Amino acid sequence: MNWHQLIITAPKDSHEIISDFLLEQGALSITLQDAKDEPLYEPKPNEEKLWTTINIIGLFDDSVDQSSVAEKVRQVFQSLEFTWQDLADQQWERSWLENFKPMKFGDKLYVTPTCYDPVPNYVNLLLDPGLAFGTGTHPTTSLCLQWLDQADLKGRLVVDYGCGSGILGIAALLLGANQVHSVDNDEQAITATIDNATKNKVNDKIYTYLPEQLAEINAELLLANILAEPIIGLASLFAKIVKPKGQIVLSGILEEQADEVMKAYLAFFIFDDVVCDNEWVRLSGIRRAD
Repeated sequence: MNWHQLIITAPKDSHEIISDFLLEQGALSITLQDAKDEPLYEPKPNEEKLWTTINIIGLFDDSVDQSSVAEKVRQVFQSLEFTWQDLADQQWERSWLENFKPMKFGDKLYVTPTCYDPVPNYVNLLLDPGLAFGTGTHPTTSLCLQWLDQADLKGRLVVDYGCGSGILGIAALLLGANQVHSVDNDEQAITATIDNATKNKVNDKIYTYLPEQLAEINAELLLANILAEPIIGLASLFAKIVKPKGQIVLSGILEEQADEVMKAYLAFFIFDDVVCDNEWVRLSGIRRAD
């Protein structure tokens, strides 16, 4: 069996009508992708955010009449660009394994898929790709994992704000932290964090919350791998969460956004040197004494 993708590039306001059209033509599924490499800031609860320009992708099987569907696209969506792509059938599990193998971060830490044996003599964080973002492959996550690998976390109380898959909080526990409070506005992320904590046998040391559920806390370390816009808006909250002389690690920030983020935090934190990975940066610092 071969598969075929019809990719239509369109403004975001058109995605519903185009998706419905593709389903009417026999598409088996619809995927939305960024068409212009545009950063997408984290949405508020119950808010849907989309890129300004989107690739709407319909997946078809071999029964599709590509010429007929293409002609209908031209008639209905005259000004839009579209293209067909053929996808050869393959063993998707084997393809996935070839692209996601144990990854090392720093000197001690590996993120290891559960289908592999743990790497001997290293700290292994067992994690498989899932619905919640965060496997360590993206520079923003990698930068945080590298920082954690080098930190003295023994006995620390940590907050992982915007926890996603739970990877940062779980890594902190495996590297010596005593307790992690994980926060996310997506219930799916909370579920993924609990599942991954159980998989790594640290579920008795991790607590999960929606943002409004987090009680007053004095953290020795706060981790936030979100994006610049929400990080800026959370500056005063993070200052309340982190105890004097406690540490903060911020990621999900583009290099050109670093100065603006630091400006929002300078009244509360003293920053270390900025660390870059491609276009992304990590900001870390110490809470000023009151």
